[in-house]
This record gives sequence, structure tokens and C-alpha cells, in this order.
Amino acid sequence: MTSAFKPNVEMLRVTDLHAFYGESHILHGIDFVVNRGEMVTLLGRNGAGRTTTLKAILGLTDRRTGSVMINGSEAIGLPPHRIAHLGIGYCPEERGIYASLTCEENLLLPPVIASGGMSIDEIYEMFPNLKERRYSMGGRLSGGERQMLAMARILRTGARLLLLDEITEGLAPVIVQTLGRVLRQLKDRGFTIVLVEQNFRFAAPLADRHYVIEHGRILDMVKKEELEAKMDVLHDYLGV
Repeated sequence: MTSAFKPNVEMLRVTDLHAFYGESHILHGIDFVVNRGEMVTLLGRNGAGRTTTLKAILGLTDRRTGSVMINGSEAIGLPPHRIAHLGIGYCPEERGIYASLTCEENLLLPPVIASGGMSIDEIYEMFPNLKERRYSMGGRLSGGERQMLAMARILRTGARLLLLDEITEGLAPVIVQTLGRVLRQLKDRGFTIVLVEQNFRFAAPLADRHYVIEHGRILDMVKKEELEAKMDVLHDYLGV
């Protein structure tokens, strides 16, 4: 069933976000907004600060300043486990699948943080490959299966804001196609998604808006309907 959501209700507002690893100042005042039910991408070259932006939202950098409003609650002073309970799910680039647990045990591992999470049956309907591999050990899953599992396990938790980092990296085209279908289904269900993605061709048709990051700052914001007119600019920014 598609979840009802009101457009133009803010799910995430990041204001003047600075982040540090040790003495290194990585983010220099990031500002962006994501409305409920939207999908936005953070685009940029490697090292631009896209992954650090996700980690700073989650409180996973050494230090951060500014404001991170998640569903109306200020998160900048909260530890990561409290931030998760604001209804946020994170799929890291390294996936973090436990090799010694089965696919289903990995799926059941994260705690439920809010009501309304997807059931195991719903998840298996969305990811039939995982149903077939439910009793396989995590270490025996393919790269594509591990990526599906990393995404699927946060859907159980009740999180409605999903931060997804480089989910197509190194995967076969058929798996990338599957992930695109899944993202469309999640958007139809009212999930809010922030996608860090190097594969612009994958991201372009999915997202409502694209934020371009360079040297820890937002350089530009391109709406879906502006993509065609701004392709030359994006090519210059991204080198694609």
C-alpha cells in the first residue's frame, strides 16, 4: 500500500553544516532541504564531501557544527543512536554485511526504531533474490546480493528517511536496474531518500533534485525539469 505523505513538508533541513575529521575541515557550510517523499542526490567528484555529508547528518564525524533538522527535531547535539531513532536509516558504501550470519539473520539484526517498518514478506517481495538466498551465509552472497541486503535491512527498522551511499558501485547492469526499480517503489511508498551516487545516468531519472557538492560546499541545485537545459553545466562540475 502506498503511504500517504504531504508534499513540501520538510523531512530534512541541513543548515550551515561544518564537519571535521581530526584537524581536517571537510564540510564548509552545507545547506540543503529534502521534503517528505522526495528523492534528492548529492553529486560531485570523489573527495567533494558527499559521503561526509551523510556521516555528519548521522553524527559519525569527529566534530560537526550547524543545524540538522530531522522531521522537525534538531539532531546536531545528539549521539548517533539517538539520531537513528528520529527515523533515519543509513546504507553505507562498505555495506557491512556479517559473513558468519545467514542472509535472513543479517536482515533481522538491526533494531526496530519506529513503527511502520516493512515486514520480512514485503521485503522478500521487493527483493526476490534475497528470499532465494535467505539461508545462505553473508560471506557467500554476491556483491549485488550484499547491496540488496544492506538496503533491505534498513526497511525493517521503521526508518522513513534513507541515506544511501554509492549503492550501484561495482555492480552488474542487471543489478543496477533492479536497484532503480526498488528506489521507485520506495518513493511510491512515501520514503524520503538522499542518494550519494557516482553513476549519474542511474541517478538522473530517479531524483526530484540534484545538489552539486565541491570542496565541502553546495555549488548548485538542479531540479529534475532543469536537467536537460543544465547538462553542460553538470558535465563541467562532474566531469561526466
